[in-house]
Amino acid sequence: MSEIASASINTFGTSPKADFESPSEEAVFIKVCQLQEIITKALQPLQDAVRDLKATVARQNEKIAALEATLDTHADNSLIQLRLINSLREDGHKAPESAAPVLTKKTQDHITEIAHILGAKEKRLIEGQAARPYVDKLRKEGMTFSQLATVLGLTVDRIRQLSRIAATDQRFNITWHPRKKNTKIIKLRRWDALGL
Repeated sequence: MSEIASASINTFGTSPKADFESPSEEAVFIKVCQLQEIITKALQPLQDAVRDLKATVARQNEKIAALEATLDTHADNSLIQLRLINSLREDGHKAPESAAPVLTKKTQDHITEIAHILGAKEKRLIEGQAARPYVDKLRKEGMTFSQLATVLGLTVDRIRQLSRIAATDQRFNITWHPRKKNTKIIKLRRWDALGL
């Protein structure tokens, strides 16, 4: 057994020499300062990166808060729009469907003026002794919306609005032009109704 014990003692390596000196405290302190300097230099980029990441997270939190506020506003607006649509639907179901649109004085004047223009055109042809087929053609073709707009000094859109109202008037027929595609016309239902 003593051989095993002496063998294990010898496995630890050589014993320290008698002339070995331990490093002085000053030498160790310098090495610690150098080590601190190296660590500080190595950590500086990491600290900068962490600072940048914190700033980015703060900006993203502000953006998220702004987006959540915008989303809340849009949700409120959508709710208001849905309530308005629902109330309009309810009002539409309550209102009588046969109610005629309310005509203003200006609209009534425009409708009457259209009737007089169409009647006066035929009257001029008859007084000018135009051929019967030409007068029949005028009665059949009436006037296009753009022609009426030019004569009345209105826009074509206004004539379209007036044509919807004139469609309910017994004096007029609103139809498609017999020869021109995609062109609507206004013509008198009875030419003698105006007393021209």
